[in-house]
Amino acid sequence: MKTRRRPYTEQRPQDLGGGVWSVPVPIPGNPLGYTLVYAVESPQGPVLVDAGWNHPEAWEALSGGLATLGMDVASVRGVVVTHFHPDHAGLAGQVREASGAWIAMHEDDAALVRLMIGYAGDAQDTFRSDMLRRAGADPDEAREASGGRAAPPAQPDRELRDGDLVDLPGRRLRAVHTPGHTPGHICLHLEDADRLFTGDHVLPGITPHVGIYPYDRDDVDPLGDFLRSLDRVAGFGPLDALPAHEWTFPNVAARAAEIRDHHEDKLQRLRALLAERPEPLTIWEVAAMMTWNRPWDELSPMLRGMAAGEAAAHLRTLEVQGHVRRHAGVEPVRFQALDS
Repeated sequence: MKTRRRPYTEQRPQDLGGGVWSVPVPIPGNPLGYTLVYAVESPQGPVLVDAGWNHPEAWEALSGGLATLGMDVASVRGVVVTHFHPDHAGLAGQVREASGAWIAMHEDDAALVRLMIGYAGDAQDTFRSDMLRRAGADPDEAREASGGRAAPPAQPDRELRDGDLVDLPGRRLRAVHTPGHTPGHICLHLEDADRLFTGDHVLPGITPHVGIYPYDRDDVDPLGDFLRSLDRVAGFGPLDALPAHEWTFPNVAARAAEIRDHHEDKLQRLRALLAERPEPLTIWEVAAMMTWNRPWDELSPMLRGMAAGEAAAHLRTLEVQGHVRRHAGVEPVRFQALDS
Protein backbone atom coordinates (compact mmCIF):
# COMPACT_ATOMS: atom_id res chain seq x y z
CA MET A 1 0.00 0.00 0.00
CA LYS A 2 2.85 2.40 0.74
CA THR A 3 3.90 4.75 -2.07
CA ARG A 4 6.56 7.44 -2.00
CA ARG A 5 5.87 11.04 -2.89
CA ARG A 6 6.62 11.93 -6.49
CA PRO A 7 6.21 15.21 -8.36
CA TYR A 8 2.63 15.92 -9.35
CA THR A 9 3.49 15.27 -13.01
CA GLU A 10 4.28 11.66 -12.08
CA GLN A 11 1.13 11.14 -10.00
CA ARG A 12 -1.73 8.99 -11.24
CA PRO A 13 -5.15 8.04 -9.85
CA GLN A 14 -4.89 4.75 -7.96
CA ASP A 15 -7.13 1.91 -6.90
CA LEU A 16 -6.18 1.31 -3.26
CA GLY A 17 -8.43 -1.71 -2.92
CA GLY A 18 -11.48 -2.28 -0.78
CA GLY A 19 -13.58 0.27 -2.66
CA VAL A 20 -11.18 3.17 -2.04
CA TRP A 21 -9.41 5.21 -4.73
CA SER A 22 -7.06 8.19 -4.65
CA VAL A 23 -6.93 11.09 -7.11
CA PRO A 24 -4.00 13.55 -6.97
CA VAL A 25 -5.29 17.10 -7.43
CA PRO A 26 -2.69 19.86 -8.06
CA ILE A 27 -2.20 22.94 -5.89
CA PRO A 28 -0.81 25.42 -8.45
CA GLY A 29 2.16 27.41 -7.18
CA ASN A 30 2.35 25.58 -3.85
CA PRO A 31 5.38 23.48 -2.79
CA LEU A 32 3.05 20.78 -1.43
CA GLY A 33 2.29 20.02 -5.07
CA TYR A 34 -1.03 18.23 -4.72
CA THR A 35 -3.82 17.07 -2.47
CA LEU A 36 -4.77 13.40 -2.41
CA VAL A 37 -8.55 13.28 -2.78
CA TYR A 38 -10.06 9.91 -1.88
CA ALA A 39 -13.23 8.37 -3.29
CA VAL A 40 -15.00 5.78 -1.15
CA GLU A 41 -17.44 3.44 -2.88
CA SER A 42 -21.08 3.13 -1.88
CA PRO A 43 -24.16 1.66 -3.61
CA GLN A 44 -25.56 5.19 -3.98
CA GLY A 45 -22.47 6.84 -5.42
CA PRO A 46 -18.98 7.63 -4.15
CA VAL A 47 -18.26 9.93 -1.25
CA LEU A 48 -15.13 12.06 -1.54
CA VAL A 49 -12.77 12.74 1.32
CA ASP A 50 -11.67 16.32 0.58
CA ALA A 51 -11.93 17.94 -2.84
CA GLY A 52 -8.80 19.97 -3.64
CA TRP A 53 -7.95 23.56 -4.50
CA ASN A 54 -10.44 25.73 -6.40
CA HIS A 55 -8.61 26.14 -9.72
CA PRO A 56 -9.43 25.07 -13.31
CA GLU A 57 -6.41 22.73 -13.47
CA ALA A 58 -7.46 21.15 -10.18
CA TRP A 59 -11.05 20.67 -11.38
CA GLU A 60 -9.81 19.03 -14.58
CA ALA A 61 -7.59 16.71 -12.54
CA LEU A 62 -10.36 15.78 -10.11
CA SER A 63 -13.12 15.20 -12.66
CA GLY A 64 -10.73 13.55 -15.12
CA GLY A 65 -9.15 11.39 -12.43
CA LEU A 66 -12.53 10.12 -11.29
CA ALA A 67 -13.41 9.35 -14.91
CA THR A 68 -10.17 7.38 -15.29
CA LEU A 69 -11.30 5.27 -12.35
CA GLY A 70 -14.74 4.72 -13.88
CA MET A 71 -16.62 7.36 -11.89
CA ASP A 72 -18.49 10.41 -13.12
CA VAL A 73 -18.20 13.49 -10.92
CA ALA A 74 -21.96 13.90 -11.42
CA SER A 75 -22.47 10.65 -9.48
CA VAL A 76 -20.72 11.87 -6.32
CA ARG A 77 -23.01 11.48 -3.33
CA GLY A 78 -21.16 13.75 -0.91
CA VAL A 79 -17.91 15.45 0.04
CA VAL A 80 -16.69 15.14 3.61
CA VAL A 81 -14.02 17.76 4.25
CA THR A 82 -11.29 17.01 6.79
CA HIS A 83 -10.86 20.76 7.40
CA PHE A 84 -11.73 24.09 5.85
CA HIS A 85 -8.37 24.98 4.25
CA PRO A 86 -8.59 25.79 0.52
CA ASP A 87 -6.50 22.83 -0.67
CA HIS A 88 -9.10 20.54 0.94
CA ALA A 89 -12.44 22.36 0.70
CA GLY A 90 -11.85 24.57 -2.34
CA LEU A 91 -13.57 22.44 -4.98
CA ALA A 92 -16.33 21.09 -2.75
CA GLY A 93 -18.75 23.75 -3.97
CA GLN A 94 -18.10 22.92 -7.63
CA VAL A 95 -18.62 19.21 -6.94
CA ARG A 96 -21.94 20.10 -5.31
CA GLU A 97 -22.97 22.14 -8.35
CA ALA A 98 -22.08 19.29 -10.72
CA SER A 99 -23.73 16.48 -8.77
CA GLY A 100 -26.08 17.81 -6.12
CA ALA A 101 -23.77 16.30 -3.51
CA TRP A 102 -23.88 17.36 0.12
CA ILE A 103 -20.83 18.90 1.81
CA ALA A 104 -20.01 17.96 5.40
CA MET A 105 -17.37 19.24 7.83
CA HIS A 106 -16.95 19.50 11.58
CA GLU A 107 -19.12 22.10 13.25
CA ASP A 108 -16.13 24.11 14.52
CA ASP A 109 -14.70 24.59 11.03
CA ALA A 110 -18.19 25.24 9.64
CA ALA A 111 -18.46 28.16 12.06
CA LEU A 112 -15.16 29.54 10.74
CA VAL A 113 -16.40 29.27 7.15
CA ARG A 114 -19.49 31.29 8.06
CA LEU A 115 -17.26 33.90 9.68
CA MET A 116 -15.02 34.08 6.59
CA ILE A 117 -17.98 34.42 4.22
CA GLY A 118 -19.35 37.31 6.26
CA TYR A 119 -16.02 39.12 6.53
CA ALA A 120 -15.28 41.75 3.88
CA GLY A 121 -11.88 41.66 2.17
CA ASP A 122 -10.70 45.04 3.46
CA ALA A 123 -11.75 44.10 6.98
CA GLN A 124 -9.70 40.89 6.72
CA ASP A 125 -6.63 42.85 5.64
CA THR A 126 -7.03 45.27 8.54
CA PHE A 127 -7.54 42.40 10.97
CA ARG A 128 -4.36 40.63 9.81
CA SER A 129 -2.29 43.80 9.78
CA ASP A 130 -3.36 44.65 13.35
CA MET A 131 -2.66 41.08 14.46
CA LEU A 132 0.87 41.19 13.03
CA ARG A 133 1.54 44.58 14.57
CA ARG A 134 0.43 43.33 18.01
CA ALA A 135 2.85 40.42 17.57
CA GLY A 136 5.76 42.82 17.11
CA ALA A 137 6.07 43.11 13.31
CA ASP A 138 6.96 46.57 12.10
CA PRO A 139 4.24 48.37 10.09
CA ASP A 140 5.81 47.58 6.71
CA GLU A 141 6.13 43.88 7.49
CA ALA A 142 2.60 43.82 8.83
CA ARG A 143 1.25 45.23 5.58
CA GLU A 144 3.32 42.87 3.40
CA ALA A 145 2.37 39.75 5.36
CA SER A 146 -1.36 40.50 5.49
CA GLY A 147 -2.28 39.93 1.82
CA GLY A 148 -2.73 36.87 -0.37
CA ARG A 149 -5.90 35.41 1.12
CA ALA A 150 -7.86 32.65 -0.63
CA ALA A 151 -11.59 32.89 -1.24
CA PRO A 152 -13.71 31.21 1.45
CA PRO A 153 -14.85 27.65 0.68
CA ALA A 154 -18.47 26.73 0.12
CA GLN A 155 -20.61 26.62 3.23
CA PRO A 156 -21.32 23.00 4.22
CA ASP A 157 -24.79 21.48 4.18
CA ARG A 158 -24.08 19.17 7.09
CA GLU A 159 -22.10 19.59 10.29
CA LEU A 160 -20.33 16.71 11.99
CA ARG A 161 -19.39 16.08 15.58
CA ASP A 162 -16.90 13.66 17.06
CA GLY A 163 -18.13 10.09 16.63
CA ASP A 164 -20.72 10.83 13.94
CA LEU A 165 -21.08 8.39 11.07
CA VAL A 166 -20.82 9.94 7.61
CA ASP A 167 -23.76 9.34 5.27
CA LEU A 168 -22.11 6.49 3.35
CA PRO A 169 -24.62 3.69 2.66
CA GLY A 170 -23.32 0.19 3.21
CA ARG A 171 -20.14 1.33 4.95
CA ARG A 172 -19.04 2.79 8.29
CA LEU A 173 -17.03 6.01 8.03
CA ARG A 174 -16.76 7.69 11.43
CA ALA A 175 -15.59 11.25 12.21
CA VAL A 176 -12.75 11.51 14.72
CA HIS A 177 -12.29 15.08 15.96
CA THR A 178 -8.57 15.90 15.90
CA PRO A 179 -8.23 19.65 16.53
CA GLY A 180 -4.92 21.46 16.25
CA HIS A 181 -4.20 22.17 12.59
CA THR A 182 -7.67 23.75 12.57
CA PRO A 183 -10.25 23.80 15.38
CA GLY A 184 -12.53 21.44 13.47
CA HIS A 185 -10.04 19.13 11.80
CA ILE A 186 -11.28 15.56 11.57
CA CYS A 187 -9.75 12.23 10.68
CA LEU A 188 -12.11 9.61 9.29
CA HIS A 189 -12.04 5.99 10.40
CA LEU A 190 -13.28 3.60 7.73
CA GLU A 191 -14.34 0.98 10.25
CA ASP A 192 -15.34 -1.71 7.77
CA ALA A 193 -11.78 -1.71 6.36
CA ASP A 194 -9.86 -0.43 9.43
CA ARG A 195 -8.18 2.42 7.58
CA LEU A 196 -7.76 6.00 8.72
CA PHE A 197 -8.04 9.06 6.47
CA THR A 198 -5.77 11.47 8.31
CA GLY A 199 -6.21 14.75 6.39
CA ASP A 200 -3.35 17.00 7.48
CA HIS A 201 -3.27 15.71 11.06
CA VAL A 202 -0.73 12.94 10.49
CA LEU A 203 1.45 13.17 7.37
CA PRO A 204 4.27 10.75 6.59
CA GLY A 205 7.19 13.10 5.89
CA ILE A 206 6.26 16.56 7.18
CA THR A 207 4.40 18.01 10.14
CA PRO A 208 1.31 20.19 9.68
CA HIS A 209 1.24 23.85 10.58
CA VAL A 210 -0.23 24.47 14.04
CA GLY A 211 -0.73 28.16 14.73
CA ILE A 212 -2.84 30.44 16.87
CA TYR A 213 -4.88 33.27 15.31
CA PRO A 214 -5.00 36.00 16.45
CA TYR A 215 -1.49 35.41 17.76
CA ASP A 216 -2.17 36.96 21.17
CA ARG A 217 -5.25 34.87 22.11
CA ASP A 218 -5.12 33.47 25.63
CA ASP A 219 -8.36 31.44 25.60
CA VAL A 220 -7.25 28.57 23.33
CA ASP A 221 -4.29 26.15 23.12
CA PRO A 222 -4.10 24.73 19.57
CA LEU A 223 -0.77 22.96 20.06
CA GLY A 224 -2.00 21.36 23.27
CA ASP A 225 -5.11 20.24 21.39
CA PHE A 226 -2.92 18.87 18.60
CA LEU A 227 -0.72 16.86 20.97
CA ARG A 228 -3.78 15.36 22.66
CA SER A 229 -5.23 14.56 19.23
CA LEU A 230 -2.01 12.76 18.28
CA ASP A 231 -2.32 10.64 21.42
CA ARG A 232 -5.87 9.78 20.42
CA VAL A 233 -4.83 8.74 16.91
CA ALA A 234 -1.97 6.70 18.35
CA GLY A 235 -4.64 4.74 20.20
CA PHE A 236 -5.85 3.34 16.87
CA GLY A 237 -2.67 1.28 16.67
CA PRO A 238 -0.85 0.30 13.46
CA LEU A 239 -3.65 1.16 11.01
CA ASP A 240 -2.91 2.06 7.41
CA ALA A 241 -3.05 5.84 7.01
CA LEU A 242 -4.43 7.67 3.98
CA PRO A 243 -3.20 11.27 4.32
CA ALA A 244 -4.12 14.29 2.23
CA HIS A 245 -0.53 14.91 1.10
CA GLU A 246 2.62 12.98 0.25
CA TRP A 247 1.93 9.22 0.33
CA THR A 248 -0.09 6.50 2.03
CA PHE A 249 1.73 4.68 4.82
CA PRO A 250 1.30 1.92 7.43
CA ASN A 251 1.25 2.27 11.23
CA VAL A 252 -0.36 5.62 11.92
CA ALA A 253 0.38 5.21 15.64
CA ALA A 254 4.15 5.17 15.09
CA ARG A 255 4.06 8.29 12.95
CA ALA A 256 1.79 10.11 15.42
CA ALA A 257 4.36 9.39 18.15
CA GLU A 258 7.17 10.76 15.96
CA ILE A 259 5.28 14.01 15.37
CA ARG A 260 4.55 14.34 19.07
CA ASP A 261 8.24 13.89 19.88
CA HIS A 262 9.09 16.56 17.30
CA HIS A 263 6.88 19.14 19.00
CA GLU A 264 7.99 18.18 22.51
CA ASP A 265 11.59 18.73 21.39
CA LYS A 266 10.61 22.05 19.84
CA LEU A 267 8.97 23.13 23.09
CA GLN A 268 12.08 22.22 25.09
CA ARG A 269 14.36 24.13 22.70
CA LEU A 270 12.09 27.16 22.88
CA ARG A 271 12.16 27.05 26.69
CA ALA A 272 15.96 27.03 26.55
CA LEU A 273 16.04 29.97 24.14
CA LEU A 274 13.75 32.03 26.35
CA ALA A 275 15.73 31.16 29.49
CA GLU A 276 18.83 32.68 27.89
CA ARG A 277 17.06 36.01 27.40
CA PRO A 278 16.13 37.76 30.66
CA GLU A 279 14.07 40.43 28.88
CA PRO A 280 10.52 39.74 27.66
CA LEU A 281 10.25 39.07 23.92
CA THR A 282 7.57 39.72 21.34
CA ILE A 283 6.06 36.85 19.34
CA TRP A 284 7.83 38.20 16.25
CA GLU A 285 11.20 38.20 18.05
CA VAL A 286 10.61 34.64 19.25
CA ALA A 287 9.68 33.48 15.75
CA ALA A 288 12.89 35.00 14.36
CA MET A 289 14.93 33.01 16.95
CA MET A 290 13.31 29.66 16.16
CA THR A 291 14.50 27.13 13.56
CA TRP A 292 12.52 26.89 10.34
CA ASN A 293 13.16 25.09 7.06
CA ARG A 294 14.88 28.25 5.84
CA PRO A 295 16.64 31.11 7.67
CA TRP A 296 14.27 33.82 8.91
CA ASP A 297 15.79 36.39 6.53
CA GLU A 298 14.90 34.17 3.57
CA LEU A 299 11.25 33.66 4.52
CA SER A 300 8.65 35.57 2.53
CA PRO A 301 6.32 37.93 4.43
CA MET A 302 3.52 35.35 4.21
CA LEU A 303 5.75 32.56 5.58
CA ARG A 304 6.94 34.85 8.38
CA GLY A 305 3.31 35.38 9.31
CA MET A 306 2.78 31.61 9.45
CA ALA A 307 5.96 31.16 11.47
CA ALA A 308 4.72 33.76 13.94
CA GLY A 309 1.45 31.84 14.26
CA GLU A 310 3.35 28.65 15.06
CA ALA A 311 5.64 30.47 17.50
CA ALA A 312 2.55 31.87 19.23
CA ALA A 313 1.06 28.37 19.53
CA HIS A 314 4.22 27.04 21.15
CA LEU A 315 4.39 30.02 23.51
CA ARG A 316 0.77 29.51 24.49
CA THR A 317 1.38 25.83 25.32
CA LEU A 318 4.40 26.79 27.43
CA GLU A 319 2.20 29.37 29.16
CA VAL A 320 -0.47 26.74 29.89
CA GLN A 321 2.25 24.44 31.24
CA GLY A 322 3.52 27.21 33.55
CA HIS A 323 6.91 27.73 31.88
CA VAL A 324 6.42 31.25 30.52
CA ARG A 325 4.34 34.23 31.47
CA ARG A 326 2.61 36.75 29.29
CA HIS A 327 3.04 40.48 29.85
CA ALA A 328 -0.59 41.49 29.48
CA GLY A 329 -1.78 45.02 28.85
CA VAL A 330 1.21 45.96 26.68
CA GLU A 331 1.46 46.22 22.92
CA PRO A 332 3.04 44.31 21.36
CA VAL A 333 2.39 41.39 23.68
CA ARG A 334 5.55 39.90 25.25
CA PHE A 335 6.54 36.62 26.88
CA GLN A 336 9.20 35.76 29.43
CA ALA A 337 10.57 32.49 30.80
CA LEU A 338 9.63 31.59 34.38
CA ASP A 339 12.27 28.89 34.87
CA SER A 340 15.50 27.66 33.37
